[in-house]
Amino acid sequence: MDRFKRSLTGYYNYYCITDNTQNVNNFKDKIQYLLFKWLNRRSQRKSFTWGKYRLFLDKYPLPSPRIKVNIYDLRKEISYIL
Repeated sequence: MDRFKRSLTGYYNYYCITDNTQNVNNFKDKIQYLLFKWLNRRSQRKSFTWGKYRLFLDKYPLPSPRIKVNIYDLRKEISYIL
């Protein structure tokens, strides 16, 4: 799970810029769905219901996306070049 969290954090660090938060939040929702699907494939029967999965995420939360780079502030800093 730690490697998965590191990969998700690396994705957030690369893609979390201003005006891209909706896409990154959609990506997190898809990752949560895929994780639910993969965890249910571990045996011949369903391991998790959505309720149990929410409890699992409460105990082992996924990292949340945050804006890492504000492109509007960068434009102010390099305006003398343009």
